Amino acid sequence: MFTNGLTIGQLAAHAGVTVRTVRHYHQLGLLPEPERDVSGYRRYQAQAVVDLIRIKTLADTGVPLARIDQLLQAGEEQFAAAVDEIDRAVAARIKELRRHRARLATLVAGDRLFLPPEVIEILQRQRALGFSERLILVERDSWIMVAALAPQSIPQWVATKNAALDDPEFVQLYLACDQAMDWAPNDPRLGELADAIVAWNARHPRDNDLAESTAALLSSNTVESSPVWARLQQLVAARMA
Repeated sequence: MFTNGLTIGQLAAHAGVTVRTVRHYHQLGLLPEPERDVSGYRRYQAQAVVDLIRIKTLADTGVPLARIDQLLQAGEEQFAAAVDEIDRAVAARIKELRRHRARLATLVAGDRLFLPPEVIEILQRQRALGFSERLILVERDSWIMVAALAPQSIPQWVATKNAALDDPEFVQLYLACDQAMDWAPNDPRLGELADAIVAWNARHPRDNDLAESTAALLSSNTVESSPVWARLQQLVAARMA
């Protein structure tokens, strides 16, 4: 069989790789490319089979292709030291991939990646009370900012929010704000809603424990979510001035 040598296809078949892989190894300089014979074909000898199998074995164990030539040329001690180094690198990569898998697993739980359980419970309460997903997304984004920028405020905010959701008047008022997102910015009902909000706030004063920049971001998030809410915020601010 080896009298005239092997074609590239036969070589690839003996080593269990594709012809494309053999050519790739040629390009990288890992496997010498023989001269063409008188018929114009490249013919490989038995040594090429051995070399290709060694290259494939190293590649299959995770050795980077850039390191394979070094290992093929190394002595016994150098080979062992290089393999040990590569093993440590592979172990570190495995550890990193496991961390990525753990984070991906949390993504399955959606918002749980970004928010503490007690905030998730509030969003679930709002769903059960009939708030729209549109409003809940606005709430979620605000909670994400608070959790990232002022995590120390979360316990107090959670307690305040739960207390508010225990108040039927607040729930009805907030449901009205939810429905108002579909109103026109000049809807006369916004004035009545602003009056109700101001009255409720007057009966339930609350200290703002957030930094000015964080409070501004939360306000911006609310305003940008709806032009109607932007108008409502203006009306409330005017009444409280």
